Amino acid sequence: MINLEIVTPERMVVSEAVEMVTVPTAMGEIGILDNHAPLISTLKPGILKYTVNGSTEEMVVSGGFIEISGDKVSILADIAESKDEINVDEARTEQSEAQKVLGEWKGTEEEFEIELERLQKAQARLDLGMTR
Repeated sequence: MINLEIVTPERMVVSEAVEMVTVPTAMGEIGILDNHAPLISTLKPGILKYTVNGSTEEMVVSGGFIEISGDKVSILADIAESKDEINVDEARTEQSEAQKVLGEWKGTEEEFEIELERLQKAQARLDLGMTR
């Protein structure tokens, strides 16, 4: 079993023993099982999945870091939302606004990356929120 902790600035989101975790990172999506090699990476906006007693839970994460050490996976995220917490209309609006801004882009590369992450977060929120 893996001890999973997901923390945001506002709250402890998850703290439990899980069988597997799948996390969107800057290096791509990674699957974590027991005895995973140590790792530190930044999170990419997307859907995090974890399995407890054969049941898979999902949430959107964005911003922050993941650290894998021994049997512990620590995720410090700017946001972590379950599908029940997602406002689909708000996510649609965010997606539309980000697409418009990116389509008319005239800023710096760094600002572009920030706007692209905003679009990826909105898309992940929509993808998960629409599964209700």
